Amino acid sequence: MLAQILASLVDGILLGFVYGLAAMGLSLIWGVMRVINLSHGAIMALGMFGIYLTFTHLGLNPYLALLLLAPASLLFGFLVYGVAVHRIINAPYLSSLLATFAVNMMVIGIGTAVFTTSLYNVDFSLGTVRAGVLALPGTRLAAAAAAVLITAGLYLFLYRTRPGKAIRAVANNRAAAALMGIPPAQTLALSFGIGTLLAALAGGLITTFFPFTILSGSGYQSKSFVICVLGGLGNPLGALLGGLILGAMEGLIPIVLPVSWVPVVEFTLFVLILLIRPSGLLGART
Repeated sequence: MLAQILASLVDGILLGFVYGLAAMGLSLIWGVMRVINLSHGAIMALGMFGIYLTFTHLGLNPYLALLLLAPASLLFGFLVYGVAVHRIINAPYLSSLLATFAVNMMVIGIGTAVFTTSLYNVDFSLGTVRAGVLALPGTRLAAAAAAVLITAGLYLFLYRTRPGKAIRAVANNRAAAALMGIPPAQTLALSFGIGTLLAALAGGLITTFFPFTILSGSGYQSKSFVICVLGGLGNPLGALLGGLILGAMEGLIPIVLPVSWVPVVEFTLFVLILLIRPSGLLGART
């Protein structure tokens, strides 16, 4: 029994790294732009199909395909920002909710027309890695490692490059950043593009161990909201912590309860955090 608990916990934590990566995109966009991106799940679904298409038609290793997915998703983020977000950036929150929800519905509508709602799968395996009593799928380990590397890259970008420092400046005070010569529009577009990139990469990593449809993104979007509230909305480091906690819960809950209870427990935690500590475990950006 102890071995089963340990194996489920480690498996869940590995999955949690990918969940945290997905939530970072949502959290970054809120932290910089104060926009709640309801197209987040649809973008994750696009990432899933991006990896599926490059794997099945080009024969690319899914992890190498991420290198193609990254610039494509960044450009898509720029497009969404320019078309749907830029004009309502200073409008009430409801405007951004409706704009990004419209993008979500368009992506799902076009995706359904092209791919239907059939289940797809990336038939890829890295075998099993054994460590004592643990037997872990190689794809989980590789996806967790990729998520850590992407997170480290994001940190270096935000703290060691001029565009990254510009993003942090705009997040702290947009008006003051503009007075210092930082172009707010370009910086906000870059922030939205990076948030889109993170969501798409997380979706791509998920394809290596779960089947998916064009509608799968909505479930992961819900998890991302739970994670952001848990760690602190607008706090990327909190998103990673929240992802690890949620992943651990998803690993442990099925040991004592039916799998159908997992979302019930997750959203119960969501409500409790909102009631007890609405700023999240590491504090939210307000």
